[in-house]
Amino acid sequence: MASKRLLKRDVNYVMGDIIDAAYIHQMANPEDASKTEAIVDEAIADFDELITKINQKDVENKKQHFKAIEKELEAKAEALIAKINAL
Repeated sequence: MASKRLLKRDVNYVMGDIIDAAYIHQMANPEDASKTEAIVDEAIADFDELITKINQKDVENKKQHFKAIEKELEAKAEALIAKINAL
């Protein structure tokens, strides 16, 4: 089972890397500024949503809850990376 601390760290690193990639793309291609800002905003919203889910207190099965969050993180990260690659 992933601990709450490690799961928060994973969410932070993954979303941080995605935001960094978006800003690097924005510096290389200034004409895509509005598109990359939208991706950054979406990454921040996803980060907030995942952290809120991690911090839920009324969870019956923590192991199952954390595994679902890990899968959701992976799915959201893949979608954001696909959007960056499509620019």
